Amino acid sequence: MNRRDVLKLGGMALGGAGASRVLAQAGMHMASASDAVPQAKADFELRIAPVQVELAPSRILSTIGYNGTAPGPLLRRRAGKPVTVDIVNETDTPELVHWHGMLIPAEADGTEEEGSPYVPPHGRARVTFTPGPAGLRWYHSHAMAMDDLRKGAYSGQFGMVYVEDGKDRGAYDQEHFLALRDWEPFFSSQMDDDDDDTHDGPMLEKPPEMNNDPDGLEVSSTTYSINDKALGAGEPIHVKEGQRLLLHLCNASAIENRRIALAGHSLRVVSLDGNAVPRPQSVDSLFLGAGERASVEVTMNHPGVWILGSTEKTVREQGLGVVVEYAGQHKTPQWVNPKKAPWDYSVFGTGTPTQPAPKNVIDMTFQKLPRAQGKFNVWTVNGKPYPHENEFVLQRGERYRLIMRNWSDDAHPMHLHRHLWELVEMSGKPMGGLIKDTVVVPYYGRAVVDFTADQPGLSLFHCHIQQHMDYGFKALFRYA
Repeated sequence: MNRRDVLKLGGMALGGAGASRVLAQAGMHMASASDAVPQAKADFELRIAPVQVELAPSRILSTIGYNGTAPGPLLRRRAGKPVTVDIVNETDTPELVHWHGMLIPAEADGTEEEGSPYVPPHGRARVTFTPGPAGLRWYHSHAMAMDDLRKGAYSGQFGMVYVEDGKDRGAYDQEHFLALRDWEPFFSSQMDDDDDDTHDGPMLEKPPEMNNDPDGLEVSSTTYSINDKALGAGEPIHVKEGQRLLLHLCNASAIENRRIALAGHSLRVVSLDGNAVPRPQSVDSLFLGAGERASVEVTMNHPGVWILGSTEKTVREQGLGVVVEYAGQHKTPQWVNPKKAPWDYSVFGTGTPTQPAPKNVIDMTFQKLPRAQGKFNVWTVNGKPYPHENEFVLQRGERYRLIMRNWSDDAHPMHLHRHLWELVEMSGKPMGGLIKDTVVVPYYGRAVVDFTADQPGLSLFHCHIQQHMDYGFKALFRYA
């Protein structure tokens, strides 16, 4: 494939003349799978192809994954050291690989709306970027799925990235990377979410007029796992009394926010979304929105055989859990309900923002339009579904305050690509110091974040529930 063919292929995804600029800036090369042009060996290769996932001996499912597994391989990289990734697409549909939480150029971010080129069917792409910041990041498909529940984030295309900076985080006897996952999604008009405790908070953004039209179909699941095994099907996490564990947890669901606990133990939260928290705190359970991550320390001080899993009984029993077994213990795994307490981001912060309030304010209101697109709901930002032409324009170097008002009866995990933000208010409660890339905006609640416009280029802002994003719940931030 010659240079003219590469640019033509890029134009199919990007829309014409901007393709050559995008490919040059991102350092990307795309070719057919049979392209024999010699290149230097990449640092690693991601191969997108059909895989089988054995959740249990009697439960094997087929999906699309990376390098023959789902989740894909754990990638450990050094912050600040450039890496080259070859992405090989062995499927019949175009694909995108998004590097969630990374501060990298838009063209390499793996998002159609930002101008990242698709990896063509039975083709390949090479992308080079510098991983960072340090901490727990992850990668996943960013293809739209709409009503095809085999595509995008509904598939097995996800994996974790740990970006290391060489600093000693403390001596741990074991380190585990655990992805919370749902499988075999289906459409349903009956949504039951006992994990979502944001309904108990102050409803400061309840709209003045309620829309009581029947909701459209939403996506649900009854099949769950941690990594690729349902509760009881995989090897337990074997521990000894007195050991210190570091658990890296990622809610890789495309569907739901989740609450998780380790029966009989507390979880000391040391980082959220890969960023060290100012005040590590011990909690009885952890609430993670779709796309959120947490790193927690656990001291093994309660011998027995326990379950680490969802606090929602039906979800846990349908697979979302893993057994934690102390040496010498051979008992039936035990579950003890943790104390019920609302999730409070503020306990991990400093109480006050690290910088003065920005003079630039972006005010957003989120709403649901029931069955506005056939059987499905449509989601709007400031009264309109995506796209929003030139509505959110940033000046490079300026500080911004983003106010997110949730006028809906769902808790939304909101994510801004290629930027980090500081959470400064949650439904009227001031806070500061907590740096994240994804924040759950509560049911009829409000979240306020501050950020610096320091990543030129297009940046996608969206709800991390795949169906919500597909049906309008996103916006594009542009730089002037």
